[in-house]
Amino acid sequence: MLEASHNSELPTIPGKRYFTIGEVSELCAVKPHVLRYWEQEFPQLSPVKRRGNRRYYQHQDVILIRQIRALLYEEGYTIGGARLQMESGGEKVDKVHLQQILPQLIAELEDVARLLEA
Repeated sequence: MLEASHNSELPTIPGKRYFTIGEVSELCAVKPHVLRYWEQEFPQLSPVKRRGNRRYYQHQDVILIRQIRALLYEEGYTIGGARLQMESGGEKVDKVHLQQILPQLIAELEDVARLLEA
């Protein structure tokens, strides 16, 4: 289940405030040790650490991880190249961000439409 796959195949991000490293691993199709490594390589990625050094990721962290994943696994960037893209706010990152957010927004709007119809 943790193989590389396209962003469109990744599950929708639930509307929770915090996610554990295991949940983020499933949502982003990346193993937990890779997430911990990326924290060292990408300064933008800094989950909240609580009791026992447990990591708790927020919604924007999950989107950021999906962006990093897309740059590395789908666009073919190296860690250094992906870091530069993230820091420069490059056009690729904007495109990847939109690819991540649009399906989520569509799903949320469909949920709202169903609620309004009921």
